[in-house]
Amino acid sequence: MRGLTGILAFRLAQAAGVALVVGVMSFLMMQAMPGDAAYRIAAARYGYDMVSSEAADAVRAELNLDAGALAQFGGWIADLLRFDLGRSVVSGEPVAHEIAHQLGATLHLSVVALLIALLIGPPLGVLAGLRAGGLLDRVLLVVAAGLRAMPQFLLGLVLIVALAVEAGLLPSAGHGRAAHVVLPALTLALGLAAGSARIARDLMADIAASQHYAFARMKGLSDGQVLRHHGLRNIAAPLLTYLGLQFVFLAEGVVVVETIFGWPGIGHALIHAVFHRDVPMVQGTALVMGLGFVVLNALIDLAAGRIDPRGVTA
Repeated sequence: MRGLTGILAFRLAQAAGVALVVGVMSFLMMQAMPGDAAYRIAAARYGYDMVSSEAADAVRAELNLDAGALAQFGGWIADLLRFDLGRSVVSGEPVAHEIAHQLGATLHLSVVALLIALLIGPPLGVLAGLRAGGLLDRVLLVVAAGLRAMPQFLLGLVLIVALAVEAGLLPSAGHGRAAHVVLPALTLALGLAAGSARIARDLMADIAASQHYAFARMKGLSDGQVLRHHGLRNIAAPLLTYLGLQFVFLAEGVVVVETIFGWPGIGHALIHAVFHRDVPMVQGTALVMGLGFVVLNALIDLAAGRIDPRGVTA
């Protein structure tokens, strides 16, 4: 019980730290960007063809952009303490409402990508680990290294050319139909599957070469029984922990992949918010992504503790 309380207390403190660091870093980044913020915001509101110095001055006065960076940041912190992320300076809508809509699309994409990665990576890794040094193991090493080394924007473009342009099997971009999620999810999933396959392979190879695994086979258990009871359970907790850490890889990829495929998620919104100097949207979006990482890691800790209670202090 103390272990569970300790995990939750640590993650709560981590969430507070993430909120502070993300808020400061995103605010400083926006302040350091060149150009006139009022002009960018006015252009986003009215269009570049309609914007003028008068419109920019009106936006500057409305948003009190001349108040100074410290006063603006203090206002954001005060709103955050009231659990208010503020309003978008472009649309005027509450940031929380816009993020809630965008987060749904991102979670949809991320869940599909994670399911694809789990269906591909760990099973191949386990098979390769059971026959370490075999053909599958050598092929998996080469393919996994190639996928991990390839930038996601390049992988996405390759998939668009191969499956959308040349083969005509899938739409290259968009949102609204089930087919639209396949290419962006596959782009995210392949890198994650490559990493999880190598981790599962190494874990399985070590366990398959251990004495207790050999002893289980000597007792007369079938290969399937030995794998289920002495193999998969032993690799589940470290593999689950690795997948939790790879959420960073998934979160970083979402920003790039959503932009490439025109997916209306939180990463796509973050790019537009940065371009239009929508500081409350940037801070709110970055904060939600950071806190999502903390929440997922807390869930991973709890799940790993259920699978292997030896890792949690009673």
